[in-house]
Amino acid sequence: MAHMPTIVLVGHGMVGQRFLEALAERGVTERARIVVLCEEPRPAYDRVRLTSYFDGRTPDDLSMVEDGFMARHGIELHLDDPAETVDREARTVTSRAGRVIAYDTLVLATGSYPFVPPVPGKDATGCFVYRTIEDLLAIEEYAKTARTGAVVGGGLLGLEAAGALKGLGLETHVVEFAPRLMPVQVDEGGGAALLRTIENMGLVVHTGTGTQEVLTEDGSVTGMALSDGTTVATDMVVFSAGVRPRDQLARDCGLAVGERGGIAVDELCRTSDPAVYAIGECAMAVDGRVYGLVAPGYEMALTAAATIAEEEEAKAFTGADMSTKLKLLGVDVASFGDAHGTADGCLDVVYSDSRSGIYKKLVVDPDGVLLGGVLVGDAESYGMLRPMTGTKPPVAPEQLVLPAGAGAPVSLGPQSLPDDAVICSCHNVTKGAICACSSLPEVKKCTKAGTGCGSCVKVIQQLLPKPADSGMCGCFTYTRSELYEIVRTMRFTSYAQLLDSHGREEARGGEGCEICKPAVASILASLTNEYILDGERAALQDTNDHFLANMQRNGSYSIVPRIPGGEITPEKLIVIGEVARDFGLYTKITGGQRIDLFGARVDQLPHIWTRLVDAGFESGHAYGKSLRTVKSCVGQTWCRYGVQDSVKMAIDLELRYRGLRAPHKLKSAVSGCARECAEAQSKDFGVIATANGWNLYVGGNGGATPRHADLLAQDLSDAELIRLIDRFLMFYIRTADRLERTAAWLERLEGGLDHLRDVVVHDKLGLCDELEALMAAHVASYHDEWAETLNDPERLRRFVSFVNAPDAPDPSVRFVPERGQIKPDLTILTLEPLEGASAR
Repeated sequence: MAHMPTIVLVGHGMVGQRFLEALAERGVTERARIVVLCEEPRPAYDRVRLTSYFDGRTPDDLSMVEDGFMARHGIELHLDDPAETVDREARTVTSRAGRVIAYDTLVLATGSYPFVPPVPGKDATGCFVYRTIEDLLAIEEYAKTARTGAVVGGGLLGLEAAGALKGLGLETHVVEFAPRLMPVQVDEGGGAALLRTIENMGLVVHTGTGTQEVLTEDGSVTGMALSDGTTVATDMVVFSAGVRPRDQLARDCGLAVGERGGIAVDELCRTSDPAVYAIGECAMAVDGRVYGLVAPGYEMALTAAATIAEEEEAKAFTGADMSTKLKLLGVDVASFGDAHGTADGCLDVVYSDSRSGIYKKLVVDPDGVLLGGVLVGDAESYGMLRPMTGTKPPVAPEQLVLPAGAGAPVSLGPQSLPDDAVICSCHNVTKGAICACSSLPEVKKCTKAGTGCGSCVKVIQQLLPKPADSGMCGCFTYTRSELYEIVRTMRFTSYAQLLDSHGREEARGGEGCEICKPAVASILASLTNEYILDGERAALQDTNDHFLANMQRNGSYSIVPRIPGGEITPEKLIVIGEVARDFGLYTKITGGQRIDLFGARVDQLPHIWTRLVDAGFESGHAYGKSLRTVKSCVGQTWCRYGVQDSVKMAIDLELRYRGLRAPHKLKSAVSGCARECAEAQSKDFGVIATANGWNLYVGGNGGATPRHADLLAQDLSDAELIRLIDRFLMFYIRTADRLERTAAWLERLEGGLDHLRDVVVHDKLGLCDELEALMAAHVASYHDEWAETLNDPERLRRFVSFVNAPDAPDPSVRFVPERGQIKPDLTILTLEPLEGASAR
């Protein structure tokens, strides 16, 4: 039997996982035993997006390992068991758990470790590094009892750490020894623009000074002493002052290392021992550099895998592109090529707007060849400029940095790039390879472009062929926004009218599909505001809308009465308690300052609504694609920090926009001061009080893909605020796609926030009067759907569990007790139907 060689990989980070994928792509996993020793308790995860954990992503969301990958390729992965020694003579690796693994080929992908300055107090309670998911979990836990945090290091990871601390509610300081932030990536002008923007966000930045000592009391952090003689009072310190290659394992077994660290490798990533390879941040390449970015690590992984697979055309690794594009604290920052202008005779082309926090610099040679650049505040052109590096752009350099309308080229798209231009630097994918694909999923699957940092996705989409049919579904060739305009202009009042007149030929006269029916129902509701369950409209609704309540997992329903602004009287609280008690409902206070009542049968809904409506409640529309809540803090009425009456404004907004049907659900909040207790910046439209009025934020989302809202206008009066929200909501309803939240809509909107501001603030398109009139019509025609149902015996007939046994309860809706309340009994798998009863 032929000997099956063993390949041992030490380290399972992003680069290690890419190496395994490269082996699998070359069929090496079928003819070799692959063993992986991983120090962390979890498989490889996306360290580039580490900070997104604080925006709602889970560790599982960050995983880089496709489900079943290890088993499918027979790879042995040992978690929480790092390599401790290497015996090169015996060719064995011994792990912490005592495993002794013989290898034919050893690959070191041990990465790097955070550099912690050797200052007194660095090991005190409250000191952390910012490198792994476990680090983040520890920071998150400790921050619960802290008020102030300080980050040592103003580079890429340092600013991400600062953003995390600010997001956790801490007053945040950043200490950077260099004279500017991000000194490696940006120049003096870019650092100044970045500093202004970050300070405007409320962070305190100390540049040109270092940490001399971490001050403590009883072993815990109380402050920091800086080299300029000042002190910073802080409860916790996060060190993010750079990284060092983890090369100790290599040193211990006698491999050659660089003078300043890093395992020395040749152009094929082989160490001084030809049986041992090193890739990623632990390796020092032939150009004498240790690369701290993931893209060079991926290139090294591919080189090593190709060499091990004995490919004749294995690409040598002699250096890498250090270009980066990031969004730090919401600020776009990018650098590429010779960003600092180190080449002899190079020239700078600079555009700077300190009011907007925008700084752009291009470095060109005397002949106009683009050598590199820095972009701060607006990195939209990064995807085009980076592939142009080393070439002479087709337009004058100044046109590449000027804003639209001030000399920028009208149409200079990625189509003008040569086929060998690298579009995705993370995976070294060219324009030609991308254009050989027909869709973004195909590009990602076949080339991996767009799966790294993601900065190239927009350019990739511009290169791909546009779909010939942009219709919403098989029934219509039109988009949702186009259907909205058709319904509004033609004054259609039914789905059938729209389908028969504007549907695809083969769909006319039919019943439509489950994609377009709810979408058209929403359009009709937003324009006519008629009762959604009358006539044809009842058949168009989503599941929850059918019964004006939210269906739960056991077939029961939940009821959410509207509580505007979260304000409620004791009498109304008592009514809710009595209803929950009398109907045996589970009660839960929601994150939107309402009370959810769970466990009602269909036949009980009208009886519960009767009690609630009689007490002054109405539907909270928790079941609809409409306004859910307008959350608020107590504002200046009670809070000593409040500067405006946030409760009154929240109530006014919720009562104005209640029942407004939209492409997706809408959430809002009003905070009475900049401390932001109502979390307004995570809402579709959020309002924050200032001493001079109100600031309006739009396009936020705290859901599956969190997004901070953008500031649309500031220091507004009550009337100005409401007028702008009217326009914003109606413009969104008019132009958004089906099931598109405001966050995704705003990011897709051509021109983004600037275009939105032109439309709803400056009335550039002359639509504002019409948008305001549409909202006024909605407000004037609002009706409570619960009360409308209760006042019509015919409408009440639908609220039964069984059509031919209206008085029979649904026997499948059962509960078991838990913590003094009820929960669904999910042990019931099948039930015999009631005799003579046919289920709905």
